[in-house]
Amino acid sequence: MGHRIQEIIQVLEQWAPPAYQESYDNATLICGDRNAKVTGVISTLDCTEKVVDEAIELGANLIIAHHPIVFKGLKSLTGKNYVERTILKAIKNDVSIYAIHTNLDHVATGVNKRICDQLGLLNTRILQPKRQALSKLVFFVPPSHKDQVLQAVFEAGAGQIGEYKDCSFQVEGSGTFTPSDRANPHLGTRGVPHVESEIRIEVILPHYLQGKVLSAMRSSHPYEEVAYYLQPLENENQEVGAGMIAELPTPLSENDFLDALKEKMNLSVIKHTAFINKPIQRVAVCGGAGIFLLSEAKRAKADIFITADVKYHEFFDAEDQLVLCDIGHYESEIFTKDLIAEFLSIKFPNIALYLSKVVTNPTSYR
Repeated sequence: MGHRIQEIIQVLEQWAPPAYQESYDNATLICGDRNAKVTGVISTLDCTEKVVDEAIELGANLIIAHHPIVFKGLKSLTGKNYVERTILKAIKNDVSIYAIHTNLDHVATGVNKRICDQLGLLNTRILQPKRQALSKLVFFVPPSHKDQVLQAVFEAGAGQIGEYKDCSFQVEGSGTFTPSDRANPHLGTRGVPHVESEIRIEVILPHYLQGKVLSAMRSSHPYEEVAYYLQPLENENQEVGAGMIAELPTPLSENDFLDALKEKMNLSVIKHTAFINKPIQRVAVCGGAGIFLLSEAKRAKADIFITADVKYHEFFDAEDQLVLCDIGHYESEIFTKDLIAEFLSIKFPNIALYLSKVVTNPTSYR
């Protein structure tokens, strides 16, 4: 039995949860049948008509693209532009298109980590960690069922703090309750006040897993009515956020670093601010349009910030505090297709997996 498209999507969304995408984004299954069996997968930065043609030729019925071919929705499908033509061709040929975009930008093993790896950088960490992405769940359970309920919420995704899993805080106490005449109490008697030894348990969980964790807690808990509460946290989630900051093993001169940058990222040209005559060691990166992180890069004491889509006047904002580089949107993210393919090859070693050979860069240099 082969894998179905939904299985591929499920694994991708465990890696880069859709809840981490920006509000404007459309990281999802753009078109296709989730229940179709996978005949082959193509990884690409962009999905265009030529990429769909490539999929058809290879017999692959799933395209995984970083950039969504549909951003703002479609009101008609008449083939009047490249977006509609691409979707029509995919649908007619039973090719599914899935986009994994800013959610992959925002995870610690995603787009920006791949850029850092490409450049040989060490000590990688999120440049702008995401706030309000975590909640604290507090619940109460009798000692006899503590391990059972804890195991259930851990398996549902709670209790992960950085490199540590199964994290919780526990304290013993007493719970009081009086079951109503309609209750079906696990402990105590209807209409009779009851005191029960209980353990208060606190765990951290991502917002997007609240439903799953609560369901696991309820289904494993012995009580008919579980006493619990959820509290949103202001804590930064160090594993989720925008951009990345890292260090070179040894400092390089500005010229030497840019030469290495061109070689390792396969660049023909780099647009950058003036040198500030300072060795380069701490490097900030953001694949795609990342100028919104310039202040964060300065705060992190980066010597250089590598991104794309920088406007003319935005270069002035570097203010000689770092070297600001625009290496091109396509160029900054082209290795994302390798990242996706490598991830899937580990998870699904028996699936036919292809790197798109189509150059989708809409710009050229002379």
